[in-house]
Amino acid sequence: MEIHVEKRGGDFSTVQEAVDAVPYGEAAEIIIGEGVFREKIFCEKEDITLVGAGPDKTVIDYDDYANEEMPDGTKRGTFRSYTAFFGGKRVRVRNMAIRNSAGDGRVVGQALAVYADADVCLFEDVKMTGCQDTLFCAPLPRTERKKNGFLGPRVLTERRLTKQYYKNCTITGDVDFIFGGADAVFDNCTIICNDRMHSGAGGSANKPEKAADKKSPSLDKDQIDVTERLINGYITAGCGLKDDLGFVFRNCSIGGASGCEEGSVFLGRPWRDEARTVFLYCTMDSSVAPERFSGWGGITKDEPDCFYGEFGTRVSENALTGGKADNAGGAQLAMADLTHKNPWVKDIDAELAEVLSARADDVVRICTA
Repeated sequence: MEIHVEKRGGDFSTVQEAVDAVPYGEAAEIIIGEGVFREKIFCEKEDITLVGAGPDKTVIDYDDYANEEMPDGTKRGTFRSYTAFFGGKRVRVRNMAIRNSAGDGRVVGQALAVYADADVCLFEDVKMTGCQDTLFCAPLPRTERKKNGFLGPRVLTERRLTKQYYKNCTITGDVDFIFGGADAVFDNCTIICNDRMHSGAGGSANKPEKAADKKSPSLDKDQIDVTERLINGYITAGCGLKDDLGFVFRNCSIGGASGCEEGSVFLGRPWRDEARTVFLYCTMDSSVAPERFSGWGGITKDEPDCFYGEFGTRVSENALTGGKADNAGGAQLAMADLTHKNPWVKDIDAELAEVLSARADDVVRICTA
């Protein structure tokens, strides 16, 4: 089944109408034309593909956020704030942008662009933009830390490990902006941490009117405490189990947006004790902190049960363009100095990197089959 979505002249004029038209068990491809589609998408099908005209041409945008008060007086919460939810058995998303434009998490709280929950997920050439909690790679942790913290599409369901593959994607955010418990592989992606100290976290210029009356933001425990030192963000916050693969980033370009201070971006912190995240053969800029990873609740907090590390990291002041300017003359980029990493961060050698990459390849095969 092939369905076309266009502002004018398609089978449907909204993405949600097209998704709703697909019978659950029938494979379908939804081709989305150019334009900004201001919609909140819920997609749960057995086998569905959504294809846009390009990340700069097809945009799905919404601005729900965690601190928003619902009609019953409760807060919306993190997991009902998504712009696009993808569940079901298999989903492929290509050539589009998905953003949450609610703005600075210090004002609006968490605000998901993508909630990826299908058994098997493939995202290729997709731009995901937000501030706090841009991309959630389900499943949720087994238990919540505060009452009603998991309110949303999967609060009462059994936790199941998902397989997710992100290829040539651009993901932007600041606090824990790639998080969750999936086995997720990121190949050749561009990962950008907002400069939240100077530019209002990148998205606040697009802050919706419904958030504009919040004049006195306050931090909760999931946000950034800058009493230790200036921190722009944490790229990942994993919650998987010790036998899972966790998050694997390979050949990615990683750094802070223009203006980010040196050493102000952490590669991650563990949302739960057994979180696993590794970076292999990536290029990073000087915004990445010398400790590399932070503890949960403090930079130097001991995290002995997590598995965090990196191998083959190259340093470039132009990391977000793949270091092309630095390497224009064919010179090799310098290797990152890992001597100041937190003591609980793992030492990964070439042999272990190969083992981890082979496990990542297994996930890629499942997701691209």
